[in-house]
Amino acid sequence: MRKYIYLILAVIGFIVPFYFFFQFITANGLNVALLFKELFANNISTFFAADLIISIIVFWVWVLAEADRLQMKNSWAYILASMFVGLSFAFPLFLYFREQKLEFK
Repeated sequence: MRKYIYLILAVIGFIVPFYFFFQFITANGLNVALLFKELFANNISTFFAADLIISIIVFWVWVLAEADRLQMKNSWAYILASMFVGLSFAFPLFLYFREQKLEFK
């Protein structure tokens, strides 16, 4: 049951961030300079950005170690998922496949 909750959270973690990203793209095009300017626009947005960046790095270290420990293949895919979608997608996605692996061990 828990693995299905992770899968639902991964879907939500994919849809919600992309909803806002597509709003930005629609309004501004793929303006990377503006994206970073707005991401670090003030202290509170910088706080959230810094927290997320640090959390993603911790996730990368953990996912590589945990995937190796459980002999899970394609651990690089979760790192790519975190870079191209976000931690809100990559983390529950990894937990879903981790639960699946633990079921069959």
